[in-house]
Amino acid sequence: MQEPSRPSWDTDQLPQGAEKAKAVQQMFDAIAPRYDLVNRIMTFRLDVRWRRKAIRSLNLPSGSLVLDLAGGTGDLCIDLKKLGMHPISVDLSFGMLSADRSGAQRMQSDILRLPVHDAAVDGITCGFALRNLVDLPQFFNELARVVRPGGRIALLDVGVPTNPIIRFGNNIYFGKIVPKIGALLSDKAAYRYLPKSVAYLPAPGQMLSDLRSAGFADATHRLLSGGLTQLMVATRNS
Repeated sequence: MQEPSRPSWDTDQLPQGAEKAKAVQQMFDAIAPRYDLVNRIMTFRLDVRWRRKAIRSLNLPSGSLVLDLAGGTGDLCIDLKKLGMHPISVDLSFGMLSADRSGAQRMQSDILRLPVHDAAVDGITCGFALRNLVDLPQFFNELARVVRPGGRIALLDVGVPTNPIIRFGNNIYFGKIVPKIGALLSDKAAYRYLPKSVAYLPAPGQMLSDLRSAGFADATHRLLSGGLTQLMVATRNS
């Protein structure tokens, strides 16, 4: 009997380029049904706090039009709506969009090439997806294109703790325990891949430099929860 083929994200080597984009899309399609459950368990619900902090940092008024890129199941959209904003979720994964529970408008698209007019939105959020993108500088340029002058962005992703004790514990937890949680509740290969994918992220200084070059001169970076997560916030140049 022929053994089933391994999924494209079940690999010891992190995929690159078009192979990475395809693997990420297929992986999130596969884990969408239990994505929220696994997130809440593996972060002890800290992910809820991180997302709310990102939204507050936008500092946009009620009624603002906000794109939530790689919007997934709609966590950020739910909180944006609570603050009176009008979110639109954009995701490459149809599986994630199908699992969306926010009631916000949804659109399937590659967020490196948004089907949106120039300066069309007041703000953008993106939660835990930067490391899944093939070309971060291109992404930052796309943000600058679609956000109006004076508009705001808030970008969340996993971080690397600067404290060696926290970093040691974090490496053990996400490298050893999270894959076991994922295997029990969802997809073992996906939750073995996701902790390793932090290696895709450039250093904070490089990301800030790229954001400023794209048109966000006041871009700032901060670590949350001892560096478990990082948040970048910026205003589109006038």
